[in-house]
Order: sequence, then structure tokens, then C-alpha cells
Amino acid sequence: MTAAATGRPEADGDRSRDANATATRGAAANTEWHKTACILCENNCGLLIQLDDRRFAKIRGDKEHVASAGYTCNKALRLDHYQNGGVRLAAPLRREPDGSFTEIEWDTAISEIATRLIEVKNRYGGDKIFYYGGGGQGNHLGGAYSGALRRAIGARYRSSALAQEKTGEGWVDGHLTGGHTTGDFEHAEVSVFLGKNPWQSHGVPRARTVLQQIAKDPARSMIVLDPVRTETADLADIHLQLRPGTDAWCLSAILAVLVQDDLVDHGFLAEHTTDSRSVLREFAGIDVADYAEICGVPEQLVRAAAHRIGTAASVATYEDLGVQQSPNSTLISYLNKLLWLLTGNFAKPGAMQPHSWMAPLAGYSRDIKRTPVTGAPILGGMVPCNSIAEEILTDHPDRFRAMIVESANPAHSLADSAKFRQALDALDLVVVLDVALTETARHADYVLPAASQFEKWEATFFNLEFPHNTFHLRAPVLDPLPGTLAEPEIYARLLRRLGTVGAGKLAVLRTAAKLGRRPYKWAFAAMLAVDKSLAGVAPYVLYETLGPTLPEDARAAAVLWGLAQRVAKVYPAAMRRAGHRDADALFDAILAGRSGVTFTVDDYADAWDYVPHPDKRIPLAIPELLHTLRELASTESVHTSAEFPFVLAAGERRSFTANTIFRDSTWRHRDPNGSLRLNPDDAAHLGLVTGDRARITTRRGTAISTVEVNDRMQRGHVSLPNGLGLDLPDGDGTQRTGVAANELTDVTWRDAIAGTPWHKHVPARIEALQEV
Repeated sequence: MTAAATGRPEADGDRSRDANATATRGAAANTEWHKTACILCENNCGLLIQLDDRRFAKIRGDKEHVASAGYTCNKALRLDHYQNGGVRLAAPLRREPDGSFTEIEWDTAISEIATRLIEVKNRYGGDKIFYYGGGGQGNHLGGAYSGALRRAIGARYRSSALAQEKTGEGWVDGHLTGGHTTGDFEHAEVSVFLGKNPWQSHGVPRARTVLQQIAKDPARSMIVLDPVRTETADLADIHLQLRPGTDAWCLSAILAVLVQDDLVDHGFLAEHTTDSRSVLREFAGIDVADYAEICGVPEQLVRAAAHRIGTAASVATYEDLGVQQSPNSTLISYLNKLLWLLTGNFAKPGAMQPHSWMAPLAGYSRDIKRTPVTGAPILGGMVPCNSIAEEILTDHPDRFRAMIVESANPAHSLADSAKFRQALDALDLVVVLDVALTETARHADYVLPAASQFEKWEATFFNLEFPHNTFHLRAPVLDPLPGTLAEPEIYARLLRRLGTVGAGKLAVLRTAAKLGRRPYKWAFAAMLAVDKSLAGVAPYVLYETLGPTLPEDARAAAVLWGLAQRVAKVYPAAMRRAGHRDADALFDAILAGRSGVTFTVDDYADAWDYVPHPDKRIPLAIPELLHTLRELASTESVHTSAEFPFVLAAGERRSFTANTIFRDSTWRHRDPNGSLRLNPDDAAHLGLVTGDRARITTRRGTAISTVEVNDRMQRGHVSLPNGLGLDLPDGDGTQRTGVAANELTDVTWRDAIAGTPWHKHVPARIEALQEV
């Protein structure tokens, strides 16, 4: 059994042997710069990496990258801690009856997993197999192949991290513009950030550069709604430092001022929307002073923000986890979008735009389906994360019986980790695909070791820009660690074992692929016409037939040929404006573009082509949310109590925090243990100073944290950073650094419409720890 399987760190000699066993690419590896991209946020900035054996000796921004143009942040420069800092898995693991793991061969693992999946399907139905993940922050290419396995085994239900954040917003988008919208912050006269600190969490391309440009330009303004005085708020012209959880009242007050002071764009509403009168009527009677008092924000500041928005030539907004993981999150998404719709800030420079997709990350339907046991809402095709354990921990005949987890760690990232671990242990089968023995993998029946994101062909489908939208296929920087496989190959082996597609059909397509792309396209279309079931497993078919013909062993990129066909069908003019005559030309450009490729180019007037509604009019009224808006006046805005008097924000982005693919605590130079931040007045009342330790207690659990007294926090509001609390190998056991925030969160605290969690609004008690 390897060190990875036992949880013991590898010895230096083991690492040396691994490095010698797998040579890097060529004798000049120490001086060659390898083009790739960051994997820590959705911007996926282009990078150049110089190697020293398997280590990342130097990292810098790629100035030739089509999107980031050389920009990067401090976190990307520490990616060696992802690639080489943690303990990797190097062989498939099987859990034995006594709970221990045994290393097994790949063929054995694939055979046993396929057999057990079929057993679950035959006994309970394929829809009882639940899928979570689909690629982490930067590895979506593997997730693109997961759909073929789901289709082959009849799995209907899935979820991912998006269901912790974006499903409510996506549902609102489906009603309004029909799809995701993005802000043109580089040109906006007024930029509004709601629960968003792009100085730390980025999201905005070239975030810090753009924020500084806005702050330095006297003709432009920045408005921030956030209970914390963030680094972005420091640059803002107006900081609405509201009470935690009152964003809906604050936005409603701003919209009320826009309506009551007649700052709406009546021409835009008349020409481009429907139902505007009913929406405007809702805000006409709101008491702005009363709502401002609920928020704890001076009324004049609310009015100033509204007037700045209402009189600007262009406005762009960005909402993020600070509001999407807090009370009333779906209503907040609606109010946010009304800010720019009522003022006509759509389809023009500096405003909000829809955009093309290489592959949509989620559905943007207005329909709400329900889960089989609890009836939880399924938005964007994803089960709410807070409902997953409840769907399992029951005796209902339709409960989930098995789970496949790919490139995700829900036992650490979802609310009430203890309950989720209990749910994992209640399943008949758990299969995890990951690079390390994560907190989730420790509860699996089988763990399949994946190649890292820099050891395989990879890409992200966070293609969110307008008017120029880009895509970046990343070539491997290193050969895979021996014993690991890329996810597309793992899925392919399972599908082969399941006999998903007949050998004869694959042989025909392989022959056509050898003759060239055009014969292949005809043969593929003919095959689909004869057997429509192949459409559901098309990524696998492409991998097996077109994949082997691709240069540089880029077999995993085969699915992108199918997506290029989609782009050519859905956005033909935009694709040609980007310089690609047809789908194959686009596919070739993707394969060759080491610094990415622009795949569509639009003009601002083209934005209306993305609106799917009749006459391209945006229907402003969403009855369910207008009803929620009416009830806001009588809705409780305070969720603390005498027992739990503080609001805990669980998962704050800071300079030295990142997502938990960093399974190595040594990368953090500042605040290595992830301190609990609290206001000086609260600290004084509790008898705490920086460096002390405090006990945090919520309805679900308790934790101990080092304290940082920080005047960025307002009284009654405390925060813990994201990315800590991992159980990392240490000798014969594990060592936890910092607080695992989801030991404190609660699955019952969730949005009433989307089911998204209240990670940023957890009632808590803070007590000074009495040292013995």
C-alpha cells in the first residue's frame, strides 16, 4: 500500500524516484516556458510555467493570452503548491470490510465499479445513482465526458458547486434575458458590486487593474453593497455598509428611489420590455426611510447611490457569494437585474450583455422540477446542495443509493459536513475521482486517482465575455504521475466495460476519422440518424473514434469538435467575425491556440439576438418574486438571538486563501491558521485580542479559532476564511489547519426558492477560550 493510500507523506526518496521515472518534456525543460492557465477562479488567466524537474520553478502571466494579456494575481504564482505540495494518489483504492483501503489494479477497479453500478441500476433504477461534480474550477474537460456515463447508467440527478451559488440567479436570468449576463466594467460609468470583493475573489477580468482604473477616473464611480469594509469598498465612491442579510431591503430602497424620483428609462422599457408597469407599481409605495433603517444605512446615502445609478450613461453590476449565500438570495438576484433593466443598461457599451457559450454550464429554464424524496427545487438541472443529504438519509423508496463524485469535495464544501458524511456512509456505493484522498474520498468505496490539471489536456467553460468571447485549451505541462489517469480515460474505460456502444459502430467511425474530418462528419451524422441513442454518449464516441487522430495525444479534446459544431450552428455569424470560416476551422484554431482563441465576436446590437422571448422583449415581471418583494415589509431581517448573537460569514476570500484544491497549508504566508475576524468593540466586550483563541458555536457544531481583531468588520459580524480546515496527512494520521467552516453551517438555512445555502449568514456565539 502506498504512502498516498495510508495517508502518510511520501519520503523524499519516493518523490525522487517518481520524478526520475517520468521524464519531463525534453532536455530543455529547465529553460522552456510552458503555456497554460490558472485554475483558481473563473477568469483562468493565461500563465507561463518554467519547470525544474516536476516542480514549477517560475510562474508568470502570459502576455499573449487572448483574455488576460499577461495579468495574474499573487495566488496563481503559488500553483506549485497545488501540483507538488500535497500527497497524491497513485493507484486505485478499494475500501475493505474493516474500513481500510487496499490498492488495486486499474482493470480490477473498472470491472468492479462497472459491476456494482449495474447492480444498483438493476435493483433500484439508474435514477438512484447521483452524480456530483463535473470538473473543478479549471478542469471542465473531464466533466464534459461524465454525461456519457450518466446517460449509459440512467443517472438523472446531479449537482455541483454551482448549486451552492448560481442557480437562483440562473433561474432569474431564464425569466428575464434568457441566459447569463456579464458586465462591461472596463467601460462602465458606474460599477456596482453586491456581496463581491473582486480585489480578492477576482471574477472581473484583470480585476485589480480595472478597479484601480475606476477609482482613479473622476468621471466614473464604484458602488459597493457589503457589510464588510473590503479592499474593493476602500476604492468605492459609495460603500453601503449594510447590516448582514439586509441586501434585499437595501436594493429595494434603491429601486424605490429610481421609481419615485422618475430615474427610470421609460423609452427603453417601452421598446424592449413587457410588464414594466406592474413592476414599477411595486416600488412606488416602498418607504425608503424605513428600509434604509432596516439596513442600518443612512437614507441619504441610499438616495445618493440611486441617483448616481439613475443618471449614469452606463451601469454594470456584479453579484456574488456574499449575497448568493445569504438570506433572500433569489430575490436579490431579481432586484440586482432590475437595477440595470429599469435604467436601460443592456446591450450597450459599459452596461450588461448576454454572451455566447462554448458549452453552457447550466440550464437557464424558467421551469422548476423537483427532487424525488423531498421535493426540493431543481434549477439549472441541479439538485440544491443543501438537499442532497436529506434525499439520502430516509427510508423513502426513491432515495439515492449510489454516488459518483468527480473533482469535488462535498464532504468539506457543503453545509453540515457531519450530516453529509453520514449520508455518504448510508449509500450502497460511492465512487470518487480525484487527485488526493480528500475528506469525501475517505468515505468512498472506490477512489480513482486522476492526473492533475497540469498533467493532461484541460479547459474551462467559464466563457463569459462580450463582445469578444474566448476559449483556452491547455496542453499538459507535465506527463501524468505514474498510476494516474485523466478523467476522460477513466470514463471511457467504464463505458467500454459497460459495453455502451457496439464495436462495429466504433469501427466505422474510426475508419471515417482516418479519412478526414469531412468524411467523419458525414459518417457521424449518419450514425446518429440511425441510432439516436448515440447522441447521449457522443463525447465518449468522439473520444474513441476522432480522439486517436488528434495531434500531440490530445484525445481528450475530441469533445471540442462536437462543441465547435454547436458554435457554428448557434452563433454562425459571430464565429465568422472571429475569423473562423466553419466549425473545423474553429476546432483547428482551438487545438493550435496555446494562448487561447477568440471564438465569437459580436457588436452591442447583436446582444438582442441572444434574447429568446417573442419580439426580443424582456418580460420584467416574475410573479413569485414580486410576491416575495411585497412580503419583504413584514419579513424578519434579523436571524440572530440571545443564544447566537453574531452573524458568521463562513468562507471569506482573503489574500492567502484559495479553493481547497490547495491541499498544502505551507503556501499561506499570512495568517496561516485562518483567523476569526471580529470588530474591535466586540473583541473588547469578549475580552479578546489578536492572537487569542475563541470558541465558535452554532446550532450545528463548534470550533476553535485564533482571533484577529479587525475594524473592517462591523459589530455583530464575524468571518472565517475559505479554503482551510482540510485534514492533511501528518505522520500516521492527519492534521487540520484552521477551521472547517462547514462543521458549523446548517442545511436548513437555505433560500426558499433556489435552496442555496446561507454560508455567509450563520447565527453564532463567540466566547473567549479559557486556556488551562
